[in-house]
Amino acid sequence: MKVYLKQMGLHLKSLLEYKASFITSFFSQIIVFFSYYFIILALFTKFDNIKGFTLYEVLLCFAVIQFGFAFNESFARGLDHFDELIIKGDFDRILLKPKNILLQVCSYEADYTKVSRLLQSLIVLVIALINLNISWTIPKIITLLLMLLSAIAVFFSIFLLAASYCFITVQGLEVRNVFTAGGKHMAQYPIGVFKKGFVYFFTFVIPYAFVNYYPLLYFLGRTNNPLCMLSPLLVFVYLIPCFIIFYKGTKRYASVGS
Repeated sequence: MKVYLKQMGLHLKSLLEYKASFITSFFSQIIVFFSYYFIILALFTKFDNIKGFTLYEVLLCFAVIQFGFAFNESFARGLDHFDELIIKGDFDRILLKPKNILLQVCSYEADYTKVSRLLQSLIVLVIALINLNISWTIPKIITLLLMLLSAIAVFFSIFLLAASYCFITVQGLEVRNVFTAGGKHMAQYPIGVFKKGFVYFFTFVIPYAFVNYYPLLYFLGRTNNPLCMLSPLLVFVYLIPCFIIFYKGTKRYASVGS
């Protein structure tokens, strides 16, 4: 962990060497984030609800998903750029170091400009919670925390699978954007608003529904089923095969060659 923190600190120092560029990029991310936010606001100027979900209920879902995605883009960027590690041969150097491989990969690159999105998602989360009539209880507080943590875990697992795919080929990796960036835009709405085929896919193949739908129903008081409250824990179970696949890939990796 010390290696990870040291490497992330070095990334921050290098970015701050060009303060004007960093500040410009930081604020540009704010504009990009609010473009997503205003799209939802514009949508609700035409509709009172989307399949029974009101504006602030959707914004709660939006904030949770954006939080998880921004966290991974900020602090696990190396996984998203794992193909570059392979192509440049930098992964060979990582394997020679007697440190945790995954932590080294995660700290290979950092994008601190995306921290602005992380902060904005928390602001939107607070706005949504203030405007929702939530009867706060300990289980609901736990549910909200699990939603935020599972949002981080679900995107980390997808990044991990995309990185594992690089052991097979570094071509055609645009498909990962379907499940990361594309999945993020879809999952910022409660999964239940889509057709059943999408609900099944994003429940049993990529478990977005365990982040932003089933626990959301419990949090909003639409169900008293405690399984919905605990459903985000299944995302952490989903992480296990993702770790196994990645480490199996590292064992079969035979160097980039010349």
